[in-house]
Amino acid sequence: MTKRTAFILFALLLMTFGSAAGQEVAWSVDYSALFCNREGGDEQTPDQTFLHMRLAPTVGLSLMDGKHTLMGGITYVQPLNNNWSNHRITPTFYYRLRHRGWQFAMGFVPRTLLTEQAPRYLWSDSLAYYQPNIRGVLIQKYNRRGYAEFFLDWRQLQSTERREAFNVTFNSRFHITPLLTAGGHVQYNHLAKRKNAPEGEGVNDDATINPMLGLDFTQRTSLDTLAVEAGAIVQLQRCRRMGGWRTPAGFVLSASLRWRWLEAQQQLFVGKDLFPLYELFGSELNLGDPYYRYKVYSRTDVKAHIVNNRFVDLYASLSAHVTHKMFGFWQQIALRFYFDNNMWRVRKDRNALATPKLTPIY
Repeated sequence: MTKRTAFILFALLLMTFGSAAGQEVAWSVDYSALFCNREGGDEQTPDQTFLHMRLAPTVGLSLMDGKHTLMGGITYVQPLNNNWSNHRITPTFYYRLRHRGWQFAMGFVPRTLLTEQAPRYLWSDSLAYYQPNIRGVLIQKYNRRGYAEFFLDWRQLQSTERREAFNVTFNSRFHITPLLTAGGHVQYNHLAKRKNAPEGEGVNDDATINPMLGLDFTQRTSLDTLAVEAGAIVQLQRCRRMGGWRTPAGFVLSASLRWRWLEAQQQLFVGKDLFPLYELFGSELNLGDPYYRYKVYSRTDVKAHIVNNRFVDLYASLSAHVTHKMFGFWQQIALRFYFDNNMWRVRKDRNALATPKLTPIY
């Protein structure tokens, strides 16, 4: 039985059971596409042009008004080619519980369920493209002031060819006052040996501590978004066979502004190389963007949202990357389309579909 046949049979079984049990069949279709032309790069981020699409359909059962949900599907990623080569298909299958501000999910959980996109010093653009799921557990807590979430992502199982690898991450942001926000990120990433590893192959650790404070002026202006955030980044890395910890640190500042269809974002990092073991282990240990290996790094994004409502976001953007060694210039066109069974109910209500805005993946 092929993967496609198994998925179709699974969907038919769920629809039959859902109808018989008087429960709701839940489904969603999530499609995204990205064209990116990168110029002015260096050995860390070379010049390249790519186009790829990602399709993630899911189907499942929703019980007790959405308190319990079981979903299954696939994520299909296809880069630009003249044929079907280099595509990637990964499973999506998870259980989700919602109860009194808590949400719990376990399995192959889509990263789109995260409250916010991870900052790029924790999770690079490349990983966001090709690793769409959390392979483990996601726990979230919401209240009127903000959120906190924890997840375990088991990225690789140990084998004779692969190292065991996982990361544990905690994210949060709360409004202390209507103006002042506080939160941050804590992440521990572990890279172990292969099974029957050769002599000299060590166990590696990578930890990030990133407290943040911010000011959110959105409610005090006529803008859709106006906020600034700043904090420290302390990185702790070690290869156990090489001795003690390396502890680079730095300062990060971000600002975001949006007025109707026009959006601008600024990020600035000043400090030491956050990934001192990158030359040895690359992205297996260091999950962030290699740009953060520079002592000073500035990224400026200007986006024009051509279409942006509850089910589609189409935007064009220009990104400038500046370090003390190079100037990089990216041009992007990105699209995300999302629709599910809840939106199907209100498909004729234009006001319901106009808000809230759909968030992009890239």
